[in-house]
Amino acid sequence: MMNFVVKTIANAGALAVAVWLLDKITLTGDSTGKKVGTLILVALIFGLVNFLVKPLVKVLTFPLFVLTLGLITLIVNALMLLLTSWLADHLDLSFHVDGLWTAVLGGLIISIVSWALNVVLPDKD
Repeated sequence: MMNFVVKTIANAGALAVAVWLLDKITLTGDSTGKKVGTLILVALIFGLVNFLVKPLVKVLTFPLFVLTLGLITLIVNALMLLLTSWLADHLDLSFHVDGLWTAVLGGLIISIVSWALNVVLPDKD
């Protein structure tokens, strides 16, 4: 359970960095508390999408992974971020990613920051 909480916090922090660095990834809210709550909910959605959908997409696109020497991972991460944005819109969360190239850059930022936070944060379960 602790591992799940740590990964969710890391994802929320990584999403916050992406929102802060990229103008086309937007998070709106009345207060800081509402923004933090939205980030945590979006991090949960993002984690769920990465847990359920990403492995299926990776299996289906395995030939592209081999052909591009893994660079297709950037596009897969971007698609997972766009799917998260779409789900957040349908759940009336104020998180939106505008465009594929913004999602590619956002996915790259989220991957790097999430990895760094998972290295720093404790991993006890």
